[in-house]
Amino acid sequence: MNRSNILLVDGMALLFRGFYATSYSGNYMVTSKGVPTNGIFGFLKYFLNAIETFQPSHVICCWDMGSKTFRTELYNAYKANRGEPPVELIPQFDLVKEVVEAFDVPNVGVEGYEADDCIGTLAKQFGQDHDVLIVTGDQDILQLVDTNISVAIMRKGQGNYEVFEKDSFTEQKELTPAQIVDLKGLMGDSSDNYPGVKGIGEKTAIKLLKQYDSVDGILLHLDELSKGIKSKIASDLDMLHLSRKLAEIHCEVPVTCSLDAAIWKTDSELVEAKLLELEMKYDAVR
Repeated sequence: MNRSNILLVDGMALLFRGFYATSYSGNYMVTSKGVPTNGIFGFLKYFLNAIETFQPSHVICCWDMGSKTFRTELYNAYKANRGEPPVELIPQFDLVKEVVEAFDVPNVGVEGYEADDCIGTLAKQFGQDHDVLIVTGDQDILQLVDTNISVAIMRKGQGNYEVFEKDSFTEQKELTPAQIVDLKGLMGDSSDNYPGVKGIGEKTAIKLLKQYDSVDGILLHLDELSKGIKSKIASDLDMLHLSRKLAEIHCEVPVTCSLDAAIWKTDSELVEAKLLELEMKYDAVR
């Protein structure tokens, strides 16, 4: 079997980043029919840059499918701190998928799960025989780093990535990829709106995990901890376990995507025709 180099793209991360990068000045790109397109324009800039940078043989784009997921069922307040998306972005959710389709790239998403869960499932499937690289802005995905699975986190500015691989991960993050879930369980995640253990921040969480390896290890040695930390953990045990569950990427989503469908091969006439509909030029986004 030929070894493929598969790029899994976190579509939401690129779309939101593209939207805010171009709209902060209030300068939305709008077609003559009044359809805003700045998020799509920004998305394409990031998308094509990632392909140029990492030269994949296959590309798949993963999406959230609405805000209701198994995590919101577990915890009502999950991501409840996020307002409605800006009205200018809403029509771009479907349009961007049409653009991705014009590139002959599969769009993948499953109701009840997040894009991260689809990415995790596909990464585990393909990582058995191929090299997988995930492009995202989301640190949660670092828990997926493994043999054959790397993560490129988008940093400020276009074309600026921090790549995490299994061999150098601990050097970069002080922890192993598997410990990222426990880290989030302890310190919570303000952007996803779950608290972890009140009063335990990143520094303390990393220190505890380096010493005891996991949340389970910490709980086995509770009596060795300082009085303050012990009482914080003991009084927030339920939230600790819940936060861990919320942080963990679910890698058994009912999703498949054939590698043949994901081969990176672009019919530029098809792409140009789609972009023309949106009054964009292919050259402008490359």
